[in-house]
Amino acid sequence: MGRLTAIVLGSAAGGGFPQWNCRCPVCSLAWAGDSRVKPRTQTGLAISAGDGRWTLINASPDLPAQIRATPALHPATNLRGSPIEAVVLTGGEIDQIAGLLSLRESTPFALYATPSSHAAVAANAMFGAMNSMTRRAVNPGEHFTLPGDIEASMFMVPGKLPLYLEGEAPELDTESAANVGVDLHHGGTRLIFVPGAAAVTERMRERFARADVVLFDGTLFTDDEMIRTGTGQKTGHRMGHMPINGEDGSLRAFIGLSARRIYIHINNTNPILIDGSGERRQVESAGWQVAEDGMEIVL
Repeated sequence: MGRLTAIVLGSAAGGGFPQWNCRCPVCSLAWAGDSRVKPRTQTGLAISAGDGRWTLINASPDLPAQIRATPALHPATNLRGSPIEAVVLTGGEIDQIAGLLSLRESTPFALYATPSSHAAVAANAMFGAMNSMTRRAVNPGEHFTLPGDIEASMFMVPGKLPLYLEGEAPELDTESAANVGVDLHHGGTRLIFVPGAAAVTERMRERFARADVVLFDGTLFTDDEMIRTGTGQKTGHRMGHMPINGEDGSLRAFIGLSARRIYIHINNTNPILIDGSGERRQVESAGWQVAEDGMEIVL
């Protein structure tokens, strides 16, 4: 039996790092070529049980470049084909689904998502071009099997609807099928992927306590980061992302948990992107790693 392997295809939040139109203090370092920061594409994960069959978790707009940068995902046999056999969505945000359009060239794959995320995809006529995509609806709590006999389930995470669907008064801490985490296990090991969370509930802590690795929302270091840097008008909480630091931050929420912890979905304003920064040292001293594109996790 092969070992469960995950490759971080992208580790940044929407817009990537550096963001194409941003000169915040962190992006400015990247534009200047500062060696303390590394460019990152928008968040995505690839998983396999070691048999050459791969599943993507989310499909960012950067997916074509991510595939080219990842030899394990290159076509290896026949004139046309791909080792990518499935995609799992944690929601219907643009930076989670736009990359599906780059998988439209007639190689079949299965799309696993909750009914609400499937509805968000189906509502856009462009996805009607996806004739080789088999849509498989999965409700939170249901178990399903991915290529390579990887057992999976989705679980509801506090958050909100995708930005383009949220309306004027979004519910920010509601658990719903519009925002989920993915729980993956194979060969006695377990990996959990939660790229967006407005809070950590006690049920989530219980789940994380059973995991070997948790990749978790690292969007903002502080709740007011976007406002303070002049890059936005919303707090992290208003965007459906709990901060890393503070009384209601993820550093505190994970105290006492022994799983390997990795921050992912990191916004371009977040100073943990800077090697050696005080914020990076703070998360590392608490036992966290900061995801990078190309990071490989073998369980």
